[in-house]
Amino acid sequence: MDKTIKILILVDLSEEYARALLRGVSKYAEINGPWSFCKMPLSYREKYGITGILNFAKNWGADGIIAQLYNTKDVKKLIDSGICIIAQDFKNRFEGIPNLTGNYFQTGVLAAEYFLSKGYENFAFSGFSEYVWSRERYDGYSERLQKAGLNVHLFNTVETPEHEMWYYNDSPLSQWLLNLPKPLAVLTCDDRHANQLVEACRINKIKVPDQVAILGVDNDEVICNMSNPPISSIALDVENAGYKIGELMESMIKKEKDFYEDVIVEPTTIITRQSTDIFAIKDDQVLKALRYISENINDKVQVSDVLQSIPLCRRSLEKRFISIIGRSIYQEILRQKMERASFLLLESNLTVSDIAIQCGLDDDKNFSRLFQKNNKISPLQFRKKFGKLN
Repeated sequence: MDKTIKILILVDLSEEYARALLRGVSKYAEINGPWSFCKMPLSYREKYGITGILNFAKNWGADGIIAQLYNTKDVKKLIDSGICIIAQDFKNRFEGIPNLTGNYFQTGVLAAEYFLSKGYENFAFSGFSEYVWSRERYDGYSERLQKAGLNVHLFNTVETPEHEMWYYNDSPLSQWLLNLPKPLAVLTCDDRHANQLVEACRINKIKVPDQVAILGVDNDEVICNMSNPPISSIALDVENAGYKIGELMESMIKKEKDFYEDVIVEPTTIITRQSTDIFAIKDDQVLKALRYISENINDKVQVSDVLQSIPLCRRSLEKRFISIIGRSIYQEILRQKMERASFLLLESNLTVSDIAIQCGLDDDKNFSRLFQKNNKISPLQFRKKFGKLN
């Protein structure tokens, strides 16, 4: 019988990110085990530090550690111990050990393009400059918007005590929101922060999404759906990354390589809920057309259907679409269909044929061709790469 691999886990299990990560790791262990896990509370790190973690790991006989750690000199004690370590880049990336990190920059780019597609001209970001995952999301967001000739208003929460975030009408966060131009599109560093912004808006009678659209990151369904209104969020490929963490850990324990690369969590798609379910378009006819497309995206909506709902000729409406959102009517229909398809591929067990029908496309071969052209990957490859592990 193979020796049981012992893994010490030190992550914040109150977060969906960490739970999704461990689902992936445990799936790998289930297939390739036997593995044994010890889930250490984060309070142990705060109370006993690296020395305490290392002593516990040695006494337990841990083969590996997956942990949220501070970037201090004490981490070298863990490296020198001979125990295999994979670190979540809690504040900054580590040197000398593999990181569980993310394509944070691309997450920001995805958010910017999402809001641009909805016609916004005013943008903001709220997050922590001291954390790499927040800082690089802001970088991607702001750089993409700068390319479009637009600027981003920044609220840096490192300068504000947490207890002053949104509990009082005159809090710095409330004042920041009240003073910004509307309609406003806000990307937050994560879903917890998005929920704080929703609360700040509620207290200050700022309408979400009518005046402020709010987008989070992590797609933590508990946080997003308990919010009023529910929060839209960028979904991340965490569970599959957890599986890769399991592969990496076993390879490290077996000393199969001299150098090990980071595991990078990619953004997958945006789950639209009520907090961003609106278009910031000043042209009433274009806005009406966009709403018609959105409300009928599950049907076989065609350009001709849109034109029948708008008192404009095709040439005039097409010119307005190109001028305002940078796409033709057909391109917007296709964009919304592919956005819906991506959501169903990741969040449902429907077959590709059924998803094609849900998106108003009876021919699954034509659907697959359009999806491949739009995403550079087939529907089944997209689901296999980014979908939840079976």
